[in-house]
Amino acid sequence: MKYFLNAVFLVLFIFMLQNVHAQNKKFGLGIIIGEPTGVSAKLWTSSTNAFDFGIGWSIGGDRVGKYDGYYDGGSRVHFHMDYLWHSFNAISSIERFPLYYGIGGRLNSGAGYNSSFAIRGVIGIAWLPRDTPLDIFLEVVPSLQLVTSTGFGIDAGIGARFFF
Repeated sequence: MKYFLNAVFLVLFIFMLQNVHAQNKKFGLGIIIGEPTGVSAKLWTSSTNAFDFGIGWSIGGDRVGKYDGYYDGGSRVHFHMDYLWHSFNAISSIERFPLYYGIGGRLNSGAGYNSSFAIRGVIGIAWLPRDTPLDIFLEVVPSLQLVTSTGFGIDAGIGARFFF
């Protein structure tokens, strides 16, 4: 019986350490589906701030420029990087649902964009399930394209990341 109790205690202790460790992991990698669709990464720099990265493809063609009878519906490569602020007190819940906002940049290439650059504003909500190394997020991203043409566009996506 003594060995059984020691084994149970050891398993519970290891399980508790894993849960505590999972909450302190700083780098996450996962997917985002929407505009764009691809790989998403997040690097926490403090308890409320993080860098967000994404690389993928977009299939919507030129959504920023003015429609002049020609619509290039081809796909393009998309890369973005944002700096985010998280508000953990915005939603009162036993779960963690931080609202986040931030600013960043986006590069697109292909489908008529030819290495375009845009400034992004990010607004989103995340769900950080307790005792798991996951986050699930939904975001809307208005952007102001500056190069090669100017215009306003909106990206949006839903995704999930696993934190290592």
